[in-house]
Amino acid sequence: MFFHKCTTSAAVVSRLQALLVLCIALPTLAHSTILEKLRDDPDLSQFYSLLEQNVVANYTLSLRSCTLFVPTNEAFQRHHGNTHVLYHIATVAMSQDQLSKTIITDMDGNPPLYVTKNRNGDVYINNARIIPSLSVVLSNAAGKRQVMHVIDEVLVPLTTLSTTKTDIINPDAFQFLQQADLLNIGENRLRTYRSQVTVMRKESLYQSPGYHTFLIPVDEGFKQTTRSSLVDNKVIDGHVILNNVIFTSAAQMETPQTTAAFEDNLKVTVSFYESNGKVYAKSNTIIGDGKHASGVVLAEIVKANIPVRNGVVHLIHRPLMVIDTTVAQFLQSFKDNENGALRKFYEVIMDIGGEVLDDINNMGEVTILAPSNDAWNASSLNNIIRNREKMRQIINMHIIKERLNVEKIRQKNQNMIAQVPTVDNKTFLYFNINGEGSNQTITVEGGGVNATLVQADVTQTNGYVHIIDKVLGVPYTTVFGKIESDPMLSDTFKLGQFSNFNEQLNNTQRRFTYFVPRDKGWQKTEIDLPSAHKKLFMKDFAYHSKSILERHLVIADRAFTMKDLVAMTAESDSIVLPTFRDSLKVKVEEEAGHLHDEYASHEWTGYVIIWNYKKINVYRPDVECTNGIIHVIDYPLLEEKDVVVGGIGGSYQIQENIYILLANIFMLAIAKFLY
Repeated sequence: MFFHKCTTSAAVVSRLQALLVLCIALPTLAHSTILEKLRDDPDLSQFYSLLEQNVVANYTLSLRSCTLFVPTNEAFQRHHGNTHVLYHIATVAMSQDQLSKTIITDMDGNPPLYVTKNRNGDVYINNARIIPSLSVVLSNAAGKRQVMHVIDEVLVPLTTLSTTKTDIINPDAFQFLQQADLLNIGENRLRTYRSQVTVMRKESLYQSPGYHTFLIPVDEGFKQTTRSSLVDNKVIDGHVILNNVIFTSAAQMETPQTTAAFEDNLKVTVSFYESNGKVYAKSNTIIGDGKHASGVVLAEIVKANIPVRNGVVHLIHRPLMVIDTTVAQFLQSFKDNENGALRKFYEVIMDIGGEVLDDINNMGEVTILAPSNDAWNASSLNNIIRNREKMRQIINMHIIKERLNVEKIRQKNQNMIAQVPTVDNKTFLYFNINGEGSNQTITVEGGGVNATLVQADVTQTNGYVHIIDKVLGVPYTTVFGKIESDPMLSDTFKLGQFSNFNEQLNNTQRRFTYFVPRDKGWQKTEIDLPSAHKKLFMKDFAYHSKSILERHLVIADRAFTMKDLVAMTAESDSIVLPTFRDSLKVKVEEEAGHLHDEYASHEWTGYVIIWNYKKINVYRPDVECTNGIIHVIDYPLLEEKDVVVGGIGGSYQIQENIYILLANIFMLAIAKFLY
């Protein structure tokens, strides 16, 4: 009886174990093939539905090894047009690390797919990114190895128009050019550029076997009647990146690629630039010649990522390398381009009357700092965007009456900060270069706003356009934020941080006028007052540092511009301003012929502060902030005695003096005792 019960129990345990193994195995059994995996995944249902209807695809999945590139349902929502299932299938099974540079597809003519990587190491098939966590390797019923890679875009091959009767199968770039009118590339026409390629006998460049990137301008870009004549054989070379296939999603933005026009006497690179969801191709003629001016030309990509047998084609809205428009004409080109990179800047100019364009057009040489479309979305602009007079002043702050490219900024910047007058000669802009090589950034400060040049040196016949990321002249940060971010005020900021002085500068309930020494001013004190300078930058002397900074900070019911201070001085010869701890007695004057510094190239009427018989130049007046005004000065309000005997640093020196006095008394007492 006991034995029977044990046997029964053992059988139950055995059955439970078998059931457990079955439960564990069920997921594997449910997805034993790629087809079943697709069928059961709700996020891939749209591709599965197309796959079911394709006889060739079903045959391949049933009997052959293969690799499938499967777009997600989300990718299909963004896709418009037909989906070519066989363009997503290769008849070799390849895991991600086995993918070669090109993959031959199962579509008619076997057009290739191109495999590239971006800067982060993500793998792309044409313009679609592989989602690595969703890749699967399985075998079909016939034991053939199959791989599925899930991708974030539908793959789009080059196809003919539905009305075309001629078969065009897997063309190279030249065949694409020749037969573009029969291909499915939208409303774009390429006849003018095609004609120039033929006239210049550059067919072989577009027939070159390999993996290249071709930039082809559409007919719309040749509206100017003389432009096509400027497209010579070197310009055509400048539209081809050899031995490098670049799809826009995988492109390393702002990374220059050498073109076929890269030789001893002419060097042209092309890079890609993104703004407001649009991608642009940018040629940079680094070294020009008599026919090809140096500089940057920006062209919007109007149809991207067209695969051909020997690479990829991007259609662009105008030819690269060709510099044949003025600055005003360049800005006017955004009139009919609603999503152009500078459309909002153009609209603002027209909203205030359009006279600005006339003024720009009448200038012999001009440089424009043009805020990007995103820059105009700043909330700080809401209250002034409809104030025509104020906006005219702000726009003028973005116009420079000279040709100013990055190289010239770099030359001016040898003295730390390059300074340039704007069109009205009353406002100066201050350029700063940080970093080197590909990590180099250029910033410009105007009216209290620090902006970065996101696209520099867009070259025109009479000057340059630099695209910046903020609108100058409309403050958006506090006094604290300004000195924290301004590269030429870092020493003052550092001094205020360790002395706990800076915290108050974020207070938007107060109005500050802050005379801020620039870094070069502090460097001068290291020579003039070495002992005082050394102590001020030691944390043990934070009390003294704070006291010195308090002398520079005026706190009142309003902030004072330099013009205010000059007028106040004229009334009473000198003025007394309320500071945090005490008061500041100064005279402020205008001085004709004053130079910003020893290397400056522009004379102007500048401001000087006279304090304790010292004349201190104002380097940058009236830097507006949301809670006050900063005046950048060439030298701190500092004397040797401030950190030695009897100055603001008195607590330290008084203690030292007491020790000396006691020592003297002690010596006198000993002398009396002895004598």
